[in-house]
Amino acid sequence: MTKLAGKVAVVTGGASGMGRATVMRFLAGGAKVVVADLNAANGAETIAVAKAQGHSDNIAFVRCDVAKESDVAALVAEAEKRFGRLDIAYLNAGVGGAFGPIAETNVEDWDYTFAVLVRSVFLGMKHASVAMKRHGAGGVILVTASIAGMVGGGGSHAYSSAKAAVISLIDNVAAELASDRIRVVGIAPGVISTPLVHRGKPEKYEKQFGHQPWPDRGEPDCIADVATFLCSDDARFITGETIKVDGGLLAQGIALWGTGRNNTFMKSAGVNRGTTGEAMVVRNLRDRP
Repeated sequence: MTKLAGKVAVVTGGASGMGRATVMRFLAGGAKVVVADLNAANGAETIAVAKAQGHSDNIAFVRCDVAKESDVAALVAEAEKRFGRLDIAYLNAGVGGAFGPIAETNVEDWDYTFAVLVRSVFLGMKHASVAMKRHGAGGVILVTASIAGMVGGGGSHAYSSAKAAVISLIDNVAAELASDRIRVVGIAPGVISTPLVHRGKPEKYEKQFGHQPWPDRGEPDCIADVATFLCSDDARFITGETIKVDGGLLAQGIALWGTGRNNTFMKSAGVNRGTTGEAMVVRNLRDRP
């Protein structure tokens, strides 16, 4: 488990779910990791878990709003200051974002969704690539996309559109940075059992987990395994690729949240702020004609 020995990584949204699982896998693989998250309480818990596993000297936490350029620039600068370089940027931070019928979607919630899911990726790519070029040894920019950005029916219109934009960014920036030996790759999860999906009540979402043909539930470690491979030299000839990690869900076709008026996203509207520690807003539409 030393595929990432000597590498320095930043992981946004690294304090819970897929991010935390990947942080632990990176540390086990020999990397030094700066964890970035808006939720400082989750960040402290992640640091405690890492220290309990003997990684006290190889991990740090930075509270970061990934939609703010000054925060992203400071995150990259902290990785260089603390560990001397930057080899891997895993741009994983995300929220569920705006949901509900198009006519019920507030422009502020739409903008928030794209700020966290798309602008953050642009900012991460911008500042990470500068740091990687400065050290002259190439690097890997890994992005959490989603199968929702590949097909209709995988999420709300705002979330799905944002993830489609992210997949396009991966393709375009991969071509731009290849000459600097910086690989840009993506992971498109299906339904993964994380706090972002189940919000502490996984039993309420059993139906979504049951849609995929593969019999085992998607867990954060499934993403961490693929992330570690993509950031290692084993994947040295892979760039501009977004890999589905979905238990065959997309292969069979999806309607994860129902269809037509029975779609879950048609029954309420609001914005899901994920594990940021900020409150979710829900407006019930069930009583409307």
